[in-house]
Amino acid sequence: QVQLVESGGGLVQPGGSLRLSCAASGSIFSSALMGWYRQAPGKERESVAVITSGRLTNYADSAKGRFTISRDDAKNMVYLQMNSLKPEDTAVYYCSAYYLTKQYWGQGTQVTVSS
Repeated sequence: QVQLVESGGGLVQPGGSLRLSCAASGSIFSSALMGWYRQAPGKERESVAVITSGRLTNYADSAKGRFTISRDDAKNMVYLQMNSLKPEDTAVYYCSAYYLTKQYWGQGTQVTVSS
């Protein structure tokens, strides 16, 4: 069983920064594909960034150049550094782990970008 707990969301002004954290439990963490997704009101959940066990990363076009995903396998943590935030980044952000055809989700953390 894998449990994921996100933290670090909040209210930030346009142009500001936030760092999201995801604490994972379970022995599969170091082998799992980890990712951050987001869902804005009235929209489908979308991938923001993913990172493999080998530290390969992939970003949505909207995140490239502004967001950075990283992981610390020793601490079972995944991070999303978000810079130059825009109002359209407002959403609930979810941490995800994918391992052996199963995908696990956290409960989400709200990010609101507004002046």
